[in-house]
Amino acid sequence: MKKVIKNYLFNIGYQLLVLILPLITSPYISRTLLPEGFGIYTYTYSIIQYFVLFAGLGVALYGNRQIAYVRENDKELSKTFWEIITIELVTVSTTYICFGLFLIIFRQNVEYLLIQSLYIIATFFDISWFFMGLEDFKKIVVRNTLVKILTVLAIFAFVRTKNDISIYILILSLGTLLGNLTFWPYLRDFLVRVPIKKLQPLRHLKAILLLFIPQIAIQIYAQLNKTMLGAMVSEVASGFYNYSDSLIKMLLTLVTAVGTVMLPHIANAYSNNHEEKIISMIERSFDFVSCIAVAMSFGVGGIALKFAPFFYGYRYAPVGGLMLIEAPIIIPIAWASVIGNQYLVPTNKMKIYTMSVCLGAITNILLNFPLIYGFGLYGAMIATVISECTVTFYQLWKVRKFISLKKIRLNIIKYFIAGIIMFTVIFFMNIRIEMNAVTLLIEVISGAFIYVLVLLVLKPTILTEFRMRI
Repeated sequence: MKKVIKNYLFNIGYQLLVLILPLITSPYISRTLLPEGFGIYTYTYSIIQYFVLFAGLGVALYGNRQIAYVRENDKELSKTFWEIITIELVTVSTTYICFGLFLIIFRQNVEYLLIQSLYIIATFFDISWFFMGLEDFKKIVVRNTLVKILTVLAIFAFVRTKNDISIYILILSLGTLLGNLTFWPYLRDFLVRVPIKKLQPLRHLKAILLLFIPQIAIQIYAQLNKTMLGAMVSEVASGFYNYSDSLIKMLLTLVTAVGTVMLPHIANAYSNNHEEKIISMIERSFDFVSCIAVAMSFGVGGIALKFAPFFYGYRYAPVGGLMLIEAPIIIPIAWASVIGNQYLVPTNKMKIYTMSVCLGAITNILLNFPLIYGFGLYGAMIATVISECTVTFYQLWKVRKFISLKKIRLNIIKYFIAGIIMFTVIFFMNIRIEMNAVTLLIEVISGAFIYVLVLLVLKPTILTEFRMRI
């Protein structure tokens, strides 16, 4: 458990950095590129992500799990790595050729899409899954931290006007590529020589494809809204949606970081038949993320309306309403990160996982057309919230046979009571007073104080565990 806590601290430190840096750059970029420029970036990025999806082929999730299975055997570890990389080489090369054909047909925003295509190449060099499988999060965190800081510095140095869209895209995509390349020198510390003749990459293909199906589904309701908004409404609307979604997802990383470090740990426990240990870890993890997610959800919802125009600029006022609608999504996604990424994937219950995200994707597609047509930007966000809830509640229903959450139901009710009280107070504060840096800080501190105070009165079991660990 000490290793899990250590990795979580490393990962949460990095996720805090990931959270803070966009908070620094986003106000600058939103005011420099304006809604039109950022909308172009969002729209082209959503398109390129479909190619990145096929280039990656679900390898990251599979590789993480598979490396965790074999990490105690150096020869099998090395063999597995090179077999997976061989598959990646084929998929990335094929995808890039298809991308070239797409540009010939599409012929819109070609310059921006060409620069964005660096993300496709970066996919091949992304071997973070290898170190995640080894539970060596320190290397991932340190290298990514340095790259993120350099990227931020480059943005402030080179993105100066609304015409610097290409430069902005180049900095982000090139930063991703260079960041991925920095992992490769470390491989020599872990891998042994494996004859090419002994490599059997095709033995992984079926399992990778099984994981690829849910990745397609996830990408559909992660990117489709932005693409459809860009096509059906405007690129500006796509940019508004992205600003709301990005901020919510940034906060979510603080919660989903638990899943990132727990997946290889549980996968290893599963390979050693430690079933009771797995269930205990899942129950504790679910309780922890519920406490954090409820606080974030109600807290963000409370400040949303005035925060967006204050943070991004007056041109981005619609983002406030979007954030208020999207804020509840933090809770179901947090729960899904526990059930899906911490339990279903590492224990190889892929049928349930795949069905859940496919249902989410189908729900998103079916709702997008009428809701975007009827309500535009806000309709797309409503479709997203409903889709994510569909995924989570299906997973919860299916795992009830394996995991009993009765022990923490009372805790969850207590978190919601605390969250509702906190939301009520800071929402009325938010709409009655003008937002500036000082009032924002007051609202955040007040919200946190109220949430903790109510929990101290209601006494969920997480407080007892916290005191014991202190």
